[in-house]
Amino acid sequence: MSPTAPSPPTKKKPRLSIGNVAALLVAMSFTGQLLGFLRTKLVNANFPTVGPHSTDAYFAAFNIPDFFFFTLAAGALGVAFMPVLADRFVKGDRKGIWDLSASLMNLLTIIMAVVAVIILLFAKPLISHVVAPGLSPAQLNTAATIMRFLALNPLLFTISGILTSVQQTMGRFFFYAIAPLFYNASIIVSIFVFKNNIGLVGLGIGALIGGVLQLLIVIIGLWKTSFHWRPRIIWKSSDFHTVLRNLPPRSLDQGVDQVESIVETHIASGLGTGAITFYNNAFILSTAPILLIGTAISTAAFPRLNTRLSQNRPDLFRRDFLTVLRAMIWIAAPIVVVCYFARGYLARLIYSNGSPQIATIFGFLTLAIFFRIQYAIISRWFYAQKDTKTPLFVSIFTIALNIFLAITLARPAPEGYGVAGLALAQSIVAMVEVFILSGIMLRRDHKLFDAKFWGGVWRIISVSGFSVVAGFIMISLYPLGINDRGVLTLGSKLGFITIVVFGVHLAVSALFGLEEARPVFNRLRKLILKPVRLDF
Repeated sequence: MSPTAPSPPTKKKPRLSIGNVAALLVAMSFTGQLLGFLRTKLVNANFPTVGPHSTDAYFAAFNIPDFFFFTLAAGALGVAFMPVLADRFVKGDRKGIWDLSASLMNLLTIIMAVVAVIILLFAKPLISHVVAPGLSPAQLNTAATIMRFLALNPLLFTISGILTSVQQTMGRFFFYAIAPLFYNASIIVSIFVFKNNIGLVGLGIGALIGGVLQLLIVIIGLWKTSFHWRPRIIWKSSDFHTVLRNLPPRSLDQGVDQVESIVETHIASGLGTGAITFYNNAFILSTAPILLIGTAISTAAFPRLNTRLSQNRPDLFRRDFLTVLRAMIWIAAPIVVVCYFARGYLARLIYSNGSPQIATIFGFLTLAIFFRIQYAIISRWFYAQKDTKTPLFVSIFTIALNIFLAITLARPAPEGYGVAGLALAQSIVAMVEVFILSGIMLRRDHKLFDAKFWGGVWRIISVSGFSVVAGFIMISLYPLGINDRGVLTLGSKLGFITIVVFGVHLAVSALFGLEEARPVFNRLRKLILKPVRLDF
C-alpha cells in the first residue's frame, strides 16, 4: 500500500506590515488634508467674513452635530470596539464578529435617529444659546439652516465607523482610508454649485451628500468579507456588555473634547466679527499634521497592539508601542519646526485677507500639534488594554483646565491675548495631558520607558536643534513678502523651507545613529539603485 502523498502546504495570505499600512493611511490622510485645506480656502475665498452669509455661521453650524457624533458614537468606534473584535478575530469567530457589529450598529442607529430629530427641531436655540450667541439674527438663521442639513451626518458617520472598525480588525484599510475623501470633495463641489443661488446654505447640502457617499464607499469595502446584518441586538452577549461598559468612558472623553470646542466657539463669538473664522482656520491648519501623523500611524498600529495583548505577549506589546512612539516623536519634531517658522506662509495660503490673525493663532498652536500627535498613540496604550476610564478622568481634568485658561487668556487686549488666548490654552493643556498619562503609564509598567527609549528621545531633541537653526536660516533667505500671493509663490517658498528642514533633520539623525532614519535611507537606496529592466 503506497503511502499517502503529503498535502501541499497552505499558503498564508500576506499581511501588511505596520509600516505599509501607515504609509497607505498617511498618503490618503495627506490627500484628505489637501482636500480639507482646499475646501476651507475655497469657503474663505467665495463667502464673506461679515454679513448674513458670513463664514462665522458656517463654522458654528458644525459644532452640535460633531458633539453628538463624538459623544454618543465615536467612543465605540475603534478604541472601545476593536479590542473586543480582535479577541474574536484571533479565535476565528467570524459569526461572532458579525453579530457583535450588527448589534452595536442597530443600537447606535436608534440613538442617532433620535439625535437627528433633536437637531432638526432645536437647531436655532442650540446655535443662539449654546454655540455662538454673538451671531446676528441673519447669521443665526444661516447657521441653523446649515445645521439642519447636517442632522443625519452623525448617523451616517456612525454606521461608517462601525463598518470600518470591522475592516481594520481584518487588516483591510483601503476603503477606510479613501472614504473621507468623498466627504470633502462633495463640499468642494457644492461651493461652486450653490454659491450663486442659495449661497452658504448649499454647503450643508454638500456635507449631507458627502456623508452618504462616504458610507457607500465603506459598504463597498465589505465585499468578500461575508458580512451579515441582522435586525436584532444580542443583549445577552458578554462581549456586547464589554463594549457597552467601555463605551461611556470613551464617549464622555470625546464628548468633553467637543464641549471644549463649543466653549471656544462661544468665547470667540464675543471677540468680534471674524474671530470664529480666524480661530477655526488656524485650528484646521493645526489638525492637519495631527491627523496626518498622529491619527494615521496610531490607527495603523492599534490592531497590532490589540493582537499582542490577545496573544498574551505584553513584552511584544511594550516593544511595538515604544517603537511607534519614538517614530512619532521623531517625525513630529521637524513638522512643528516648519509649522512655527512658516506659519505666515500657511496662514496666507488658506486665507489671504485674515492671514496675520490666523498666523498669530497658529503660532500658539504649534506646541499643541507636537503633544496631540503623541497623545494619539499614548491614549491607545490604555485603549488596547480595554481601559477607557483613565483617559476619561485625565480629559475631564484637562478640559476643565482648558476652559479656565481659555476664559482667562482669551480676554480682549490688553488684559488678555484675545482669540489667540484660546490657542495658548490648547497648547498648555495638550502638554499637561501627555505628561499626566505618561506618568500613569510608567507607574503601571516600570519597565516601559527604559534607558534605550530615553536615550533615543534625547538624541531626537538634539537633532531638532539643528532643524530649528535650518528653519530660521530658510525664513531669512526666503522671507514672506507683503505682496506674496498665490499657490505658486507661497508654495515654492514653503516647499524650500520644508525640504531643507526635513533634509537637515534626516541627515543629522543618521549622523546621530537614530534608528528611525534607517528605513528612510533604505527605501531611498532601493529607489535610486534599483535596476531598470529594458525590454527590446
